[in-house]
Amino acid sequence: MNLESHLRSRRDAGAKLLVPYVTGGLGREWHEVVRAVVDAGADAVEVGIPFSDPIMDGRTIQEASQRALDLGATPIGVMDAMATIDVDAPLVVMTYYNLVARLGHERCAQHLRQCGVDGAIVPDLPYDELDGWGDAADAAGVETVLLAAPTTPDDRLAEICSRSHGFVYGVSLMGVTGERDELASQAGEMGRRCKAATDKPVLLGVGISTPAQAAQAAASADGVIVGSALVRRLLDGGGPDEAAAFVRSLRVALDS
Repeated sequence: MNLESHLRSRRDAGAKLLVPYVTGGLGREWHEVVRAVVDAGADAVEVGIPFSDPIMDGRTIQEASQRALDLGATPIGVMDAMATIDVDAPLVVMTYYNLVARLGHERCAQHLRQCGVDGAIVPDLPYDELDGWGDAADAAGVETVLLAAPTTPDDRLAEICSRSHGFVYGVSLMGVTGERDELASQAGEMGRRCKAATDKPVLLGVGISTPAQAAQAAASADGVIVGSALVRRLLDGGGPDEAAAFVRSLRVALDS
């Protein structure tokens, strides 16, 4: 499934886009969690490949990554498992460049495509250093999603939006992932700036934690990415049913 065309189609039909994040390898039921959140209304799912030093992530995703690693999760193992998840929505991996480089650009991109992965987010790979991975991903048909931060200058934002495939990931605040009591004040402006720079789908992520915050963020963008708030429920013992209930509440808020 083509990530960008799928999200464009949903957006153009009037939907606000919803992409939950699930840590790959987090418990025996993580595959079922992915299926459950798609059934609950996710337009795509971001699957995190566990890494020992996730520099963009806060305490919740760090804990989830470490727990998955302790359970034996590996990059290839998570990718191979994704090949068994038959859902009617694109799957996107989120990983760090250390893992990509260790596997090799072409091998990593080709393996992702063979496993049915539609896109990749590599948050610590700057736009200026994208060529090796970007070329390999393009050749394999894996859409590389790029991130834009509140501090990104307008000229660089235009370049990021032009090179990003799938969607543009607007980071709603300066800082690491994690739940927040309120939506960051920069979120609305980040969404508006990205929307002014591109016609590609624009999703806001980082710190979006509740249905109300999701709806507020989506008002200035095409949709949202929600990670830590969902992963926290999984860490606390919630399974597919609880994950689906939370994602359904986000879907309802976005559709209201």
